[in-house]
Amino acid sequence: MTGLPAAQAGASVPLQTSLWLGALPSAVGCARLHARNVMHEWNLPSVAGTVELVVSELVTDAVRASTGPDGRPRYGAKAGLPHIHLQLSSDRMHVLIEVWDQDPRMPVAKVAGDDDESGRGLMLVEALCERWDSAPAPGWDGKVVWAQVGAI
Repeated sequence: MTGLPAAQAGASVPLQTSLWLGALPSAVGCARLHARNVMHEWNLPSVAGTVELVVSELVTDAVRASTGPDGRPRYGAKAGLPHIHLQLSSDRMHVLIEVWDQDPRMPVAKVAGDDDESGRGLMLVEALCERWDSAPAPGWDGKVVWAQVGAI
């Protein structure tokens, strides 16, 4: 995927919300609940489940990117607890999901084996979304991973 979505490129969209989260396992559930509630608030219930699932996958990846092999957050000398930023935007035709984390490494979709318990998240995002990509985040030490879901 190439190119940044409209919200990332600076275009205005009529509906927008954001949520800052500590990079902890509990962030995933908070982000899912926020996404579901916002889709209903925006009168987009037909995509609430899809948006919730994509948010869950992207935030899970961001939490994993922000933690060490032991599952504990990688505390920074300057910033303390790593954080994640979730932003949802919509023009009522599409929902843009953006997740920032502090790890500059870009995500790579993997082909998971039949017995693997993980590794299917980005394949799922690709299957559910019109498009997705990642990029270094301007003014941020890490990256943004974004996905666009059709709302019509």
